[in-house]
This record gives sequence, structure tokens and C-alpha cells, in this order.
Amino acid sequence: MDEKNQTLYSTILGKEVQVVIDRPMGSAHPNYPNLIYPLNYGYIPGVLGGDGEEQDCYILGIDHPISEFQGKVIAIIKRLDDIEEKWVVAKDDYLFSKEEIINQTHFQEKYFKSDIIYYLNLLKD
Repeated sequence: MDEKNQTLYSTILGKEVQVVIDRPMGSAHPNYPNLIYPLNYGYIPGVLGGDGEEQDCYILGIDHPISEFQGKVIAIIKRLDDIEEKWVVAKDDYLFSKEEIINQTHFQEKYFKSDIIYYLNLLKD
């Protein structure tokens, strides 16, 4: 990862964020009704993503539908064939391996080629 991106990601990873859940666990994607969310998915109000919409987030570690969530950004899924990045957010004391993140987000991320920028790896660099 180049120095510019490392600096950018270091300002995001580990940051506390407030997420509004617009696709709670068990809900269907608004445009693809066969795509059911096995986790909570939402956005960060006021923070714009690569698509010009508010930044999307996957919420890990919560096993029931919720409407809002406060947690820490533990990873960024950087899509290589799309303009969006997805942030992965969990409770402050929860960490998930890259493999766990891949497995839990595969329902949607399987359609994209991506890299995962992981909080603990950035701290080691």
C-alpha cells in the first residue's frame, strides 16, 4: 500500500463511528429481493463514499436486527472493480480475522474483486 493510502486508511481504521442501519439483518436488498442480508448493514450520516452516497458499513458481532450502532472501524473492503469501499464496523472490544470478514460479507462481496485493509495489519506496518 502506498504511503498516501496508508495515511488515509490510518485515519479511518480504529475510528469510532455511528451507523444508521437501513438494511437490518434478515431484510432484502431493495433492488435485488433474493439478496437477504445475514448481517446488519447501514451507512454513516454525513460521510460520503466513493459513489457520492453516504459511506456504507457492514456491522459484525450483532446477531439480531438493529436500527443504529456505534462501534469501531476494524477493516475496509476496498473494491478493485468498483468505486465503492465498504467499512467493517464492530464493537470496540471485538476483532474479527480477515477470513471471518470475508465469510460474513461474502453474500454481497462475492460479486466484486477486493482487498481487505485490516486494522491490525496497518498497526504492524
